[in-house]
Amino acid sequence: MADQLIRATAADDGIRAVGVITTRLTEEARQRHRLSYVATAALGRTMSAGLLLASSMKQAEARINLRIRGDGPLQGILVDAGLDGTVRGYVTNPGVELPPNSKGKLDVGGAVGKGFLYVVRDMGYGYPYSSTVELVSGEIGEDVTHYLVTSEQTPSALALGVFVGAQGVTAAGGLLIQVLPKAAQDPALVELLESRLSHLQGFTPLLQAGQTLPDIFTDLLGDMGLKIFPQTQMVQFQCRCSIERVLGALKMLGQDELQDMIEKDDGAEVTCDFCGEIYQATSDQLGQLIDDLKTEAGASV
Repeated sequence: MADQLIRATAADDGIRAVGVITTRLTEEARQRHRLSYVATAALGRTMSAGLLLASSMKQAEARINLRIRGDGPLQGILVDAGLDGTVRGYVTNPGVELPPNSKGKLDVGGAVGKGFLYVVRDMGYGYPYSSTVELVSGEIGEDVTHYLVTSEQTPSALALGVFVGAQGVTAAGGLLIQVLPKAAQDPALVELLESRLSHLQGFTPLLQAGQTLPDIFTDLLGDMGLKIFPQTQMVQFQCRCSIERVLGALKMLGQDELQDMIEKDDGAEVTCDFCGEIYQATSDQLGQLIDDLKTEAGASV
């Protein structure tokens, strides 16, 4: 099944639901960053969460950044996701592996540890909005749910999953259900929804059983006036790095550092943290940066 995101409402638009499948893009991230099993699960969950949160933004250029900093061996996770369906991300220590947790599952919580979740919303205009919450468990889903409830004050349920085995990632994605103010005032509706969500046995098992996102929505919300939007949005792992951006970053090092790179290394090699792409900057390109800096310095005198 292709990586995709769909949206739906229920209860006379009092419930908002978004589902995303991220199997292929999570596998691409695993390969690009040479991730361990537990690192794959951690990054995959966070990328799915980023896409789900970005889906409610309005401007085409809007993006959301999720940064997790914990005291576990994974050290940190950074994900950048956009309303346009693109996402990228990396973990600080991609080779970490841990024994399964007490439930026999990948110990993402142990790999992340205790710490904080930092959320930055770039609305596509004005100043970005930022928020920080303490990690609840390090399992990603509970932590992002805690952010939604405390910082955005929206009752939310978030299910995230990644199944990775010897053949790579075979199922990944997530489901976000939010109770909007008009429906939150109906205790019976909220109780019914909570009961159904509590019986949801993970997200990836549903995908592995052959269920589609509309199938999952129908099972949960089919008798609550479910309306599935007809548009299916494709999502993908996509980085915005380029040789032009790399040269722009190198230029900030200054003339002396650039000259040192030319003399010692005959150029520079730069690896993008987000996607692992390696860029080679030649001595001629570095020399041009030095010339540009000299010209700019002369113009400012």
